[in-house]
Amino acid sequence: MGVLLILLSLIPAVLCYVAFAVWLPSDRERYRDYQAAEPCPAHATPQVESNCLSTWRFTVVKTVIKGGKGSSYEATLKDEGSWRGVVDFGDPGPLLERLEPGDRVTATVWRRDIVSLNKDGVRQNSSDAPRDELQMNAAIGTLAGLVAAQAFAFGAVRLVRPCGYEPFTWNPYGKWLLITSIVACFAVGLPAVWIGITWWTVPAVGVPLVVCAAALMHRHQATPK
Repeated sequence: MGVLLILLSLIPAVLCYVAFAVWLPSDRERYRDYQAAEPCPAHATPQVESNCLSTWRFTVVKTVIKGGKGSSYEATLKDEGSWRGVVDFGDPGPLLERLEPGDRVTATVWRRDIVSLNKDGVRQNSSDAPRDELQMNAAIGTLAGLVAAQAFAFGAVRLVRPCGYEPFTWNPYGKWLLITSIVACFAVGLPAVWIGITWWTVPAVGVPLVVCAAALMHRHQATPK
């Protein structure tokens, strides 16, 4: 069981590496490119057009606004030809909830994605618009790293002390440690997004919180009753 836990710890360890070494830098670079993008010049080449902001006129076919569990916010658009597509949004406002079938909207396109819709001065970003929300990348990466560390530690203890690995078991220490890791990462990550503080504060705050909680829980579990 100890060897299995150590091997399983490699999965979240790889996810942690991908989150911080690939996913986060890629999203950061994409957001910077989007912020630096300018309106496309007239007669732009396809290569230039893919990195600038072009505008297109579309007609609204229908909208879907479904809140609650399994929420869905989308607008189906069409052009003057045969093209028809669906644009996803994260929430109904401020524009989507006002749209009616037949309305004409202006779409901003960047790298072949519709990143926003505009009608009569009301603008709303689509789900494809790059966002400066690297704090959530960091929260997921930090959580993966903590899960990897927990699985590795529990496996190592079982190898070193095969007959006396208490309290390094799933129930209750492991279960509550995992719950604590999830709560800590997102309790730091979500406010970090809302406040706009830098992404590295998530691991800088989340990891010490979990370590302190783990030490307190371990002391409690190890105390004779």
